[in-house]
Amino acid sequence: MKTVIQTGQAPAAIGPYSQAIRKGGMLFVSGQLGIDPATGNFAGEDVKEQAVQAFRNIRAILSEAGYTMADIVKTTVFLADMADFAGVNEIYAAQFEGDFPARSAVAVRTLPKNGRVEIEIVAVK
Repeated sequence: MKTVIQTGQAPAAIGPYSQAIRKGGMLFVSGQLGIDPATGNFAGEDVKEQAVQAFRNIRAILSEAGYTMADIVKTTVFLADMADFAGVNEIYAAQFEGDFPARSAVAVRTLPKNGRVEIEIVAVK
């Protein structure tokens, strides 16, 4: 059986999808933009500000599901511009203690709402 995870501490889905799905010990978190759930706006124009907020959103969803950042085993980072890779990488590295999860990073033509970065994760207990 799968369980839908939903929290008001992260932005509501902007389409027909769930913030996250838990199946067994696995948690699949949909891509998180740098949107502040309190305002519905991006945390800032800067890619680093958006990356920090994306991780705040991820942490809120993880917490709602009973997981932590240490449970993340895989991330995918989507960038609107690969020139932002170094800046996002700096924010990314500061989010984890110990071993880093596996990761893919790709540049895409555009992101929803013209965001600069979107991050999705898979966590396992």
